Amino acid sequence: MAVVGVICEYNPFHRGHRYQIQEIRRRLGPDTAIVCAMSGCSVQRGEPSAFHPSVRARAAVAGGADLVLQLPTGACLSSAEGFASAGVELLAAAGICDYLAFGAESNDMVLLSGLAEFLCSGLADEKIRECLRQGISYAAARQRALEALGVAGADSLSQPNNILAVEYLKALYRQKSSLRPLVIQRRGTEHDAAGCSGSSIRQRLAAGESWQEDIPEGVLNVFEDEVSAGRGPVTAASLEQAVLYRLRTMTREDFAALPDAGEGLGDRLYKAVRRSSSAEELLRLAKSKRYAMSRLRRMVICALLGIQRDDPLQRPTYLRVLAAGEGARPLLSSMKQKSLLPVLTGSSDVKKLNEQGRTCFERECGISDLYALAYPNPEQRGCGSDWSAVPVHFSRKGEGKESTP
Repeated sequence: MAVVGVICEYNPFHRGHRYQIQEIRRRLGPDTAIVCAMSGCSVQRGEPSAFHPSVRARAAVAGGADLVLQLPTGACLSSAEGFASAGVELLAAAGICDYLAFGAESNDMVLLSGLAEFLCSGLADEKIRECLRQGISYAAARQRALEALGVAGADSLSQPNNILAVEYLKALYRQKSSLRPLVIQRRGTEHDAAGCSGSSIRQRLAAGESWQEDIPEGVLNVFEDEVSAGRGPVTAASLEQAVLYRLRTMTREDFAALPDAGEGLGDRLYKAVRRSSSAEELLRLAKSKRYAMSRLRRMVICALLGIQRDDPLQRPTYLRVLAAGEGARPLLSSMKQKSLLPVLTGSSDVKKLNEQGRTCFERECGISDLYALAYPNPEQRGCGSDWSAVPVHFSRKGEGKESTP
């Protein structure tokens, strides 16, 4: 039986994600196990996730995944390179995965691998710095540099999922990982159609419009229950006052210590805070051609959560199980024997952690408590849910019961 790792956000899980899981099993066999490394309360675009990670993990299992592990928050709020690196590190540390599967606009593994290895070689570094001096974003500078150097396929880095695919391959290359890459070509009708994209679903959720048609059968009830209970959707606007309060209490030195605050960006954000009356306005004031909006949003969320440069939350220190399917017991048993990091299946396992690991776990619990303040229903905004969380075993049809692995 093959075991395939997937680095994901599932924000929320939709038909395109189900297609990817089905395609993996079509390629490698119906008994292939899927292990997900999934983002937590914050996602890489620099926003809170629409639903709590425990909910999105249950949805993933109902949609066909076997085991869902949580990525550390600092990694979720990193650049594509940092996000990919932490995801590969976590899946490799689990000790049970054979493959790393990911989506891309291109299915040409030779081309994608060639780009990754060239970028890892450092041969493009000086040219990239030269292009950055023209005042453009890093992504644009990298593509322009590779095109100027005549690197085959450089134009493919204009597409977002190719960019992330190359980052996954770079991480595999740099970490000398034994995971074998498996690219799943993204199909417009399955992944990128306007009605079946995560961003479109989130927009309709927030606006109170119809969104259910893009969620697979067996998964929909997981999200509908959260909406009915008033625990979702969570939006960036829900935390705006907390964000503005935190930013206005920070010093210039605090901003300089944020991840990605180099090149004067920390100071630029510090000045924008003092000229703005809303989160939207401060982001607009800090924005320039050189800085992607997602980078600014990630810095703002890092500020809210107290995440600084080189923070321990940027790398995995333990393997936390968020959800497990009915067939995951052998995976869990194998992982507990082979993993390079402590495995947490419940709060009682926290005692296995060293001081740094326990501190990271407690910080993640605090982040979850802060996230709960953004629930639409005030009665649901209590603390401490992470300490009592128990992974849920579901069948692939989404029917199951809670039990301890």
